[in-house]
Amino acid sequence: MDAQRQRLKFGTFIAPFHHLQGNPTLQLQRDLDLAVLCDRLGYDEVWFGEHHSTGMEIVASPELMIAAAAGTTKAIRFGTGVVSLPYHHPLNVVDRAIQLDHMTRGRLILGTGPGKIPLDARMMGIDPMRQRAMQGEALEVILPLLRGEVVSAETNWFTLHDARAQLLPYSPDGIEVATASTVSPSGSILAGRHGLSLLSLAAGDPAGFDALDRNWGVYEQAATEHGQVADRSRWRCVALMFLAETREAARAAIERRALFAVEYMEKQANIEFAWGRSPGAAIDRWTNEGFPSFGVAIIGTPVDAIAGIERLLDKTGGFGTFLNLDFDFGNWDATRRSYELFAEEVVPHFRDSNRNRVASIEYARQHSGELLGGLRAAITQVTHDHFGDDRSIYIR
Repeated sequence: MDAQRQRLKFGTFIAPFHHLQGNPTLQLQRDLDLAVLCDRLGYDEVWFGEHHSTGMEIVASPELMIAAAAGTTKAIRFGTGVVSLPYHHPLNVVDRAIQLDHMTRGRLILGTGPGKIPLDARMMGIDPMRQRAMQGEALEVILPLLRGEVVSAETNWFTLHDARAQLLPYSPDGIEVATASTVSPSGSILAGRHGLSLLSLAAGDPAGFDALDRNWGVYEQAATEHGQVADRSRWRCVALMFLAETREAARAAIERRALFAVEYMEKQANIEFAWGRSPGAAIDRWTNEGFPSFGVAIIGTPVDAIAGIERLLDKTGGFGTFLNLDFDFGNWDATRRSYELFAEEVVPHFRDSNRNRVASIEYARQHSGELLGGLRAAITQVTHDHFGDDRSIYIR
C-alpha cells in the first residue's frame, strides 16, 4: 500500500441535514453527540456548516457548534464547513476564528465559501452573481489579519481602517484556512492563489467527481503562478456513506427517512421526482444515478465504503482527508453503528494498521511444522520426565 493511502485521514461533514418533522433542539444535540462519538472513535475531523434558510440545514453558526463540542472532546479537529464570507464583515470572521482557535487549543480549521443556498443571499440582499467575487475580496483581507498584520481596505460592501485582530492564533503556525470547491474551478483558483487547503464538497456527485482531477490541475497551476505549494495532504473530499453489516440492513436503517431528502429537493426546486414516491425507489436512485446536489450515496457495508474511497483515490491521484457527508436518516443506534463500522474496518484498511499482525500469523503458518514440532517435542519431554513413559501428545 502506498504512503498516500497510509496517511489518509478521516472525518465527518455535518451540514447538517435534519428532517423537517423532527425536534430541532434534539437534532442539534445529536450533531454534538456525533462529534463526541467521532472523537472517541479516533476520527480526525468534524465539520459544521452555516445555513440560514430552507429548514433542513439548521446550524446558523458553525462557531457555536464547535465551541460547544470542544469542551467535551479531546483530540478531534473542527472545521467551519463553511463560513459564507459574503454574509459577514471580514474582521468579525477573523476575531471569531482566532478566539475559537484559542478555545479549542489550536484545533480549528477555518473553512470558507461564497454561500450555497439562494434564499440565504436573497434575505440578506446579496446579489448571487457577486458572491464568489465577495469571497475573494474577503480573503484578501482575512489572511493578512490572521497573520497579525494591520489592514486598511474599502470595497462596495465592507471597509477596514487600520484594522487588526487583538489576538494572534493559538499556534505560531497560524490557523489552517480552506476554501470550498464543487464543480466550477473558482474555488480551486482562489485556493491555489492564496495557498489554502482545498475542500471538494461534491466528490460524491457525478459532475463533481468528474471535475476532481481537473480542478486539482487548476489548483496546481494557480498555486505555481502565485508562488504557492500545492499540497495533496491538505485536500479534503466529501461524499455520503451509511454503513451496516449488510447492504440490506443499511437500506432498512435509512428507509424510514429516505423520502425526507426527496421532499427537501422537490420543495426547493418546485418539482416532483417520479422516483421519489417510495423509499425503495428513492434509495435505488440515490445509490445509482444519485440525487441532485447530494450525488451518489454508498448505502452498504465497509467493503462498499472501501471501494468508494479507492475510486476517489484513483480519480484524484491522492488526497489528504475523506469526509463523510452526514445525513440524519438513521436512528441513533444505526448511525452510531455506521460510524463504528467505518472506524473499525474502513480506516484500518487504508492505514494498513494490521500489517504486522497479518505478517505475524503468516510467519507462523509458513513455519508451522518447525514451530509446532519444537513445541510438541518440548511437551513430550516434560511429560516423559514426569510420568516416565512416552505418552502421545496432540497439538493442533
